[in-house]
Amino acid sequence: MSLDRAIPQALGTLILTRAMLKGCKIATKYSARNRATVYDGNCLDLLASMPDESMQLVVTSPPYNIGKEYEKRLRLSDYLDQQRDVISECTRVLRPDGHICWQVGNYTQNGSIVPLDAALYPIFCDLGLKMRNRIVWHFEHGLHCKNRFSGRYETINWYTKTDDYYFDLDPVRVPQKYPGKRHFKGPKAGEFSCNPLGKNPGDVWVFPNVKSNHVEKTSHPCQFPVELVERLVLSMTREDDSVLDPFLGAGTTIVAAMMHNRRGHGAEIVPEYIEIAKARINQAVRGTLPVRPKDRPVFDPKMAGKKLTTAPWLSKEWADAGTLFEKE
Repeated sequence: MSLDRAIPQALGTLILTRAMLKGCKIATKYSARNRATVYDGNCLDLLASMPDESMQLVVTSPPYNIGKEYEKRLRLSDYLDQQRDVISECTRVLRPDGHICWQVGNYTQNGSIVPLDAALYPIFCDLGLKMRNRIVWHFEHGLHCKNRFSGRYETINWYTKTDDYYFDLDPVRVPQKYPGKRHFKGPKAGEFSCNPLGKNPGDVWVFPNVKSNHVEKTSHPCQFPVELVERLVLSMTREDDSVLDPFLGAGTTIVAAMMHNRRGHGAEIVPEYIEIAKARINQAVRGTLPVRPKDRPVFDPKMAGKKLTTAPWLSKEWADAGTLFEKE
């Protein structure tokens, strides 16, 4: 990392450390001065209190209209109208060089699925937003289906307001597959061909979803991991920028923002989740929040030596028992 990048990052870390020492008050009403805002109520009311072009990044995972405990199931057309209202307001408060990242899955009805990213796409386009990536978030655990293949991905749909948007790839680069690779011909023959900071992570992201044994798990049933939001925050915002989550849930977006010296704002209507979000934000400020390290490889049960990875019916003991049974 070059010196001109290292010095500002070090200063930012120092600022964040001082903020931690002083403590952080979680505001309940929006102000541009807030480090963290958790609004108890409808996100449209929070958005109405925000001035135009005040947010650098909007990142959220809205209700999927599938009847979870925190939502009322609507007709799909009514759900899309509801989403349009929120997306329109998010677009209003978005800065010209800012981003909207809408993370969604599928709406299901009578065994048929509707990919919500496709259903919502016309709304974003009508508002003049441009899609930059349809990022696939792959995970390995979830419901097991009997009449179709089990769903093991959702999408993060990244839109910008203009063509002149802020984006910094360097903080989110990942290790090269072949870091020792060199140019084999031309004027750079013999020189290393890779970026020493790492490679572009691409548009298929593999992060474990937050299930029962995940270190970040709370009682919220659809919590997304901190490392997913971190990648968006680090690449699409600068220090001290504001990040908004209109459907805050367990507070992950504000946690990821504050961990990297950004400001975080969000709305939530479920009292239990509001308290969870506040507790997690306070833990993040103190540096005590359990978070899965973003450079940790996905858990491999075979590499970990888990016995359950061996099928018992393939073992010698099972085969011997089967033979004896057949003889009897």
